[in-house]
Amino acid sequence: MGLSYKIVPRKREIYMTKTFYITYWANKHKKHITRQGKHDDKSRYGTSKQGVPYYVYYDLDSHGYRTATTSWKVRH
Repeated sequence: MGLSYKIVPRKREIYMTKTFYITYWANKHKKHITRQGKHDDKSRYGTSKQGVPYYVYYDLDSHGYRTATTSWKVRH
C-alpha cells in the first residue's frame, strides 16, 4: 500500500538521453566555444542569486560537468 510511480513521458525521456552541441561565451578562453554535451540526472538550470541564468551539462569532449552562463545556444 502507498506505492506511487512517476510516469515520465516518452518524448522527454528521449530528449534527456540525446546529445547536443552547445555554444556560449567562455570567460576562461575569452571567446565563444562549442562543445558536445548531454543532459543527465546531475544536469540543472536556473538563475543564480545574482540573477544570472546558468545551465550545468555534461561535456562529452572533456568528460566532465561544465556551466554555461548568461546566454547559450543549443543545437540537436
